[in-house]
Amino acid sequence: MAVRPGLWPALLGIVLSAWLRGSGAQQSATMANPVPGANPDLLPHFLVEPEDVYIVKNKPVLLVCKAVPATQIFFKCNGEWVRQVDHVIERSTDGSSGLPTMEVRINVSRQQVEKVFGLEEYWCQCVAWSSSGTTKSQKAYIRIAYLRKNFEQEPLAKEVSLEQGIVLPCRPPEGIPPAEVEWLRNEDLVDPSLDPNVYITREHSLVVRQARLADTANYTCVAKNIVARRRSASAAVIVYVDGSWSPWSKWSACGLDCTHWRSRECSDPAPRNGGEECQGADLDSRNCTSDLCVHTASGPEDVALYVGLIAVAVCLVLLLLVLILVYCRKKEGLDSDVADSSILTSGFQPVSIKPSKADNPHLLTIQPDLSTTTTTYQGSLCSRQDGPSPKFQLTNGHLLSPLGGGRHTLHHSSPTSEAEEFVSRLSTQSYFRSLPRGTSNMTYGTFNFLGGRLMIPNTGISLLIPPDAIPRGKIYEIYLTLHKPEDVRLPLAGCQTLLSPIVSCGPPGVLLTRPVILAMDHCGEPSPDSWSLRLKKQSCEGSWEDVLHLGEEAPSHLYYCQLEASACYIFTEQLGRFALVGEALSVAAAKRLKLLLFAPVACTSLEYNIRVYCLHDTHDALKEVVQLEKQLGGQLIQEPRVLHFKDSYHNLRLSIHDVPSSLWKSKLLVSYQEIPFYHIWNGTQQYLHCTFTLERVSPSTSDLACKLWVWQVEGDGQSFNINFNITKDTRFAELLAVESEGGVPALVGPSAFKIPFLIRQKIISSLDPPCSRGADWRTLAQKLHLDSHLSFFASKPSPTAMILNLWEARHFPNGNLSQLAAAVAGLGQPDAGLFTVSEAEC
Repeated sequence: MAVRPGLWPALLGIVLSAWLRGSGAQQSATMANPVPGANPDLLPHFLVEPEDVYIVKNKPVLLVCKAVPATQIFFKCNGEWVRQVDHVIERSTDGSSGLPTMEVRINVSRQQVEKVFGLEEYWCQCVAWSSSGTTKSQKAYIRIAYLRKNFEQEPLAKEVSLEQGIVLPCRPPEGIPPAEVEWLRNEDLVDPSLDPNVYITREHSLVVRQARLADTANYTCVAKNIVARRRSASAAVIVYVDGSWSPWSKWSACGLDCTHWRSRECSDPAPRNGGEECQGADLDSRNCTSDLCVHTASGPEDVALYVGLIAVAVCLVLLLLVLILVYCRKKEGLDSDVADSSILTSGFQPVSIKPSKADNPHLLTIQPDLSTTTTTYQGSLCSRQDGPSPKFQLTNGHLLSPLGGGRHTLHHSSPTSEAEEFVSRLSTQSYFRSLPRGTSNMTYGTFNFLGGRLMIPNTGISLLIPPDAIPRGKIYEIYLTLHKPEDVRLPLAGCQTLLSPIVSCGPPGVLLTRPVILAMDHCGEPSPDSWSLRLKKQSCEGSWEDVLHLGEEAPSHLYYCQLEASACYIFTEQLGRFALVGEALSVAAAKRLKLLLFAPVACTSLEYNIRVYCLHDTHDALKEVVQLEKQLGGQLIQEPRVLHFKDSYHNLRLSIHDVPSSLWKSKLLVSYQEIPFYHIWNGTQQYLHCTFTLERVSPSTSDLACKLWVWQVEGDGQSFNINFNITKDTRFAELLAVESEGGVPALVGPSAFKIPFLIRQKIISSLDPPCSRGADWRTLAQKLHLDSHLSFFASKPSPTAMILNLWEARHFPNGNLSQLAAAVAGLGQPDAGLFTVSEAEC
């Protein structure tokens, strides 16, 4: 009997309900349920069953079932039947038996799994029907794969004696599936099968049975699964050798002083890698017993000789006491201002400045690392063996620990009293209590329907308020604030990284009738194949939400973004706190780092410090470091460079070379310094830098010539050729002055725009109406290379106004108005001459 198509779902539901009542509890293995009296040989059996699978990032997974004989196959996930339209079905006939065969596929998304995440594991199985009954497949469990960033336990650096055992613990980050662990020795894989002296325990610890000199190296624990590969901090292991005495030599012949002597050397073995020197004397003497030795009375000459020697000894002792006293006094003065860090510590932390003493205001105080001991410390060490690795052994020195870490009116004034009054008024509202209580990174003004512009100087951050964005009859006091990353908790998941400054514009909740445009820098290298970029916004409750996925903007959305090589322009109808976050889709994803070299303007001591900053390539990061170096008395000594830092989990290394040994001495003990990958990649740590300390051989030395290299392992690198006079060279200081911005932080009304208001209105009225010849706003967007946003412009009441607003945001204050006028005139409008304006006419 034929079944009408409309009755099939109802009949299927009845069959499924009856089968479920008779099948009992769900089983994870394949299970058959034959129809009474039917041929059991014709029950479906599976050729392919669904298998356990992991969801990596946001990619859906595919589940496949194939059975013979089979008239129907359906998937069931977590107790619910999957919709028929979500099945992809292929029917065929088995070649050997002629029985019907079916293959069914479904996709499972991350969102489906997350709905039940935390309650139970997500599973799917398929059910196949034939005329003889039903068969269920095994259950396949679908899990979201991940790998946390932080290791539960990282290896610590150690110093061990020769032939002593070494145990380096490692507990990898939590992950699904569990991470596999491998060890690197100076970036080379440790293979226990090739070295019987080394093995890895079940708990992932690296064990060296008997330490050898060749085991002196940097050790890194690496955890990896299908999602990511994580590296622990490197642990420096030093295998030292204590010195032992060689046998005594034979006694010498008896001397005139009736003694003879013997000697020995600390060479059996000699101390190495910081091992202890031999204890005791290397020379032994005793009286001779030979009859040839005759004692005679001392004459007047001998007495005079002894008196002279005693007088010289007394003078030397007095001189030594005076030198010790002078040294101690100087040391007391220095120690009260400077506490030097451990010479083997190479951590990198944000800069912080501690107040200096009144009598010495230029000294920088550095907090000592009290956790450092003589035998266990964090850091990296260059291998003492020569090899092909790109490391350069320097003589001596130390690694310097990281440095201590207006309200606008129509007359364009911003007095301090008004700034304090405005901040005080904002502080009474709960949402604004997190705003900085200062004005260096904050600007504000009072605006009406004429619009205006806010700008935080030297940061690349601005807010354009177009005409009619504020309703007529309303007056808003609007602010723009740049936040320090450490002051705002921005949660980043997985491989996400902060690419822009964190910026607030407000107050939130004000009514806007047109989108405003927030402009800010970013340090990502835009590529749809390498990055997934999202705009995050913080709600009034404090949680962060993804409000825009760049490249998937909807024209009617509240937010839209024009992304350019180094800046982004965000259209928004709601004010609030924003940040641009990226998630790497491949190891080709890169962030731009700006490398800056600073050194003291005046050097009065023998030591000379070169500070190398590794910053996000944004104006706000540059501004903060320039302000910091002004406080420290530093100056730029080389032209800044840009380095592309990739998502490869490799650290950034810095080294100095070709220092003229006759004039300077490097105080670096190891071949390079290193900044961990995640300190750079997460983007929330400011002022990351390394310090290279050089010492002049003579106070008269003023010329410095050397090379400084900065590179990412298996990545991009930059080199600096330093040729500098430390006492009078200031030619690089002007480079930062050129990049500084002038102008007023707040502009109101027509003065805030390059395009005169009347001409703007004529352009809008002429280009908004559609034109059959194409001489309308669409052609203008193409001429300005904005044709990828046509759907967004078309969704607004005035597409031309959106284009002109974006032009204003991108080109103020240095935009070429004549080029815009030429683009408008080139559209072929009959009255195009009305739009031709010059800079002077504005």
